[in-house]
Amino acid sequence: MDELMNCRLCEWRCGANRSAGEKGVCGAAETEIAYTSITDVLKSYSITLLSCPFRCAYCNAYRISQYPHSGWVYRGHVKPEDLALEALRELESHGISNLSFTGGEPTIHTPYIERMLHEIKGEGDVDVIVATNGFQTPETLKRIIRFTSLFSFEIKALSDELHRNLTGAPVAPVLRNAAYLAEKFPEKIRVFRTVVIPGINHHEIREIASFIAEINPEIPYRLIGFRPNFLLYYHRGPDRKLMEKLVDECRAEGLERVDYSGYYPLSELKLEDRLRKAGCSLPRDCGSCSNEVCRAILREPWRG
Repeated sequence: MDELMNCRLCEWRCGANRSAGEKGVCGAAETEIAYTSITDVLKSYSITLLSCPFRCAYCNAYRISQYPHSGWVYRGHVKPEDLALEALRELESHGISNLSFTGGEPTIHTPYIERMLHEIKGEGDVDVIVATNGFQTPETLKRIIRFTSLFSFEIKALSDELHRNLTGAPVAPVLRNAAYLAEKFPEKIRVFRTVVIPGINHHEIREIASFIAEINPEIPYRLIGFRPNFLLYYHRGPDRKLMEKLVDECRAEGLERVDYSGYYPLSELKLEDRLRKAGCSLPRDCGSCSNEVCRAILREPWRG
C-alpha cells in the first residue's frame, strides 16, 4: 500500500502521507473499521469503514464519516488478511456470498479492500457491493469497478453551489463518475439514490432524474426521505405527498425505475400511541419489562 504515502485516491488529491499517520482531507490515515455485521436487506456481510472526504450537513452516520474528529471510539485497524478470514467464516456460516463495503466512504480505502479481496478470492467467489458518494478519481473508479459487482451511488445535488453547501465538495467529479458508470457499466448499478431534503435540494430532484434519464432511462433511481440529523437535526423531513410528487416528476423525465422510501409523518400522535409504536406495554413498568434491549430507546425521535 505504498500509494498511501502520497494519497490521491479521491478528487481532493491531497497527497497526505497516510502510511506515516498523516491524515488527509478525509480524516483517514490507516484504514480503520467501525464495525461489521450481517445485513438482512442485501443478505451480505457488511464492513463499515471509517472517515469520508465529504462533510455532509445531514449525514446520518456523522460519527463514522467524521471520524476521528467525531471523537467516537470504534474497532480500529484490522489487518486485511485477518478481516478476510473473518469475512469468509461469516459468509460460510450464514450461507451467503455477498460482501458489502460502506461507511463513511469505503473507496478512500481502495488498496486495503483490494488486499482483502485478494485473500478472500483465493478461497472462493464473492459478490462485492459498494456504497459510495462517487468522489473518486477516474483512476480509482476504474480500480473499484474491477472488483465490484454492484454499486449504490448517491447523487446529493446537481448544482455545484448546493452540492458544496451540502457536502463541502464540488459536484463535477460525482456527475462525471455517475455518467461513466451509467454509460459503460449499467449492469453494475444497483441504484442511484438521493436523500430528499425539503426546501434545500427537493427542487433539484427532477433535474437529477433528467440527467440520469438522458444517459440511460433504465437506471434504478431511489428517493430517500431525509431524517433530521447532524447540522440539520431540526430541519423537518419530507411528507408522503412530496415524495410521491417527486417520483411522478422523475418518471415524467423518462426514468422507468423510480421509487422512494421514508417520509416524515404529519399526524400528531398521542404519548400512548408513540409508546405503543415503540413496543411498550401500558402503563409502562420498566422494572418488570422482559425486553433485553429497550425498543423505545432505539426509536428515532422524528419517526411517528
